[in-house]
Amino acid sequence: MADNYLEKQYEQYQARKAAWEKAKKKRPQVKTALKPSAPYQEVEDIETFITLAEEKQLAGRHRQTLYTPESLYDGYRMGEPESYADSYDSRVYQHYLQKGKHSDDMRETLARTLHDHAITHAMNRLLADHDERRIVGIMGGHGLLRTDEAYRRIVRISKRLTEMDYLLVSGGGPGAMEATHLGAWLAGRTREEVDEALELLAVAPSFNDREWLDTAFRVRARFPQEHYVSLGVPTWLYGHEPATPFATHIAKYFENALREDGLLTIAKGGLIYSPGSAGTMQEIFQEAVQNHYLSFGYASPMIFLGTEYWTQEMPVYRLLEHLVEKGKYKNLLLTLTDDEDLIVDTIEKFAEGK
Repeated sequence: MADNYLEKQYEQYQARKAAWEKAKKKRPQVKTALKPSAPYQEVEDIETFITLAEEKQLAGRHRQTLYTPESLYDGYRMGEPESYADSYDSRVYQHYLQKGKHSDDMRETLARTLHDHAITHAMNRLLADHDERRIVGIMGGHGLLRTDEAYRRIVRISKRLTEMDYLLVSGGGPGAMEATHLGAWLAGRTREEVDEALELLAVAPSFNDREWLDTAFRVRARFPQEHYVSLGVPTWLYGHEPATPFATHIAKYFENALREDGLLTIAKGGLIYSPGSAGTMQEIFQEAVQNHYLSFGYASPMIFLGTEYWTQEMPVYRLLEHLVEKGKYKNLLLTLTDDEDLIVDTIEKFAEGK
């Protein structure tokens, strides 16, 4: 009986299929084409579609290299802070806002996807020249002032690690992120030179200050260097935060989710968390998940800089310890300290497999 049932089911399937094929042949063949508004023309194939998208969109060009401060700030004029509006970075951001952060224009979203895809490829080429366990990220708040002691701490730590042949990465913006790249930029310099650079920057402590960008370029001119590199990974989603000119290589994305996950993923040598707020919290737990599941075959150090901050003001470290004790998190390599030497030593021991 089962055999008869299956035979009948198969016969019915064949009959439906034949009817569908017959109806399909009778349907009129309609040639469809996209009908974009001017100045676009009808698109006949995907290659033409991509070409038009790239030509029209300001930031849709398929890049072959990462950005540099010079390319992002092309159009900016020293001594004229208002000229930031003429810079490439600002023009892209205004275009991004005009089209919508979450645009429903397929040409726009395609152009952004092409751009971000190319940025990832360019970034991977840079990273291929570095031992993955010697790529270290520093996370922290964009509001950290250049005059804060925490800013100076990050500069010192980043400088030391860069001198030890580590590639320092950050979100590429102001505050703690800028301190990361300033330290890398000043690698090889004396303590007195670092102090002088910090004095120059103290004229404009916040990225909202009128001379924030000018003072950064002055420090670059006062202490030029071509030997050391660092990687900033900002996003136009937070385009109101300018990218730091101290990062020698800048992988700027449209899609923040791609940027955020990528930033945490590449820092396989460990992450140093300086005080921060919502964004830093997100990065902590995102990294904890990667380490818990050993997503890349091993866990990397999670170092919390600022004992009082991470146990009192933002007691996330205590929560992580509790979750580890309960077995909710596994494989986390946690360190809580105010000691810069301990941070550098922890990073170095991990890189050496100790």
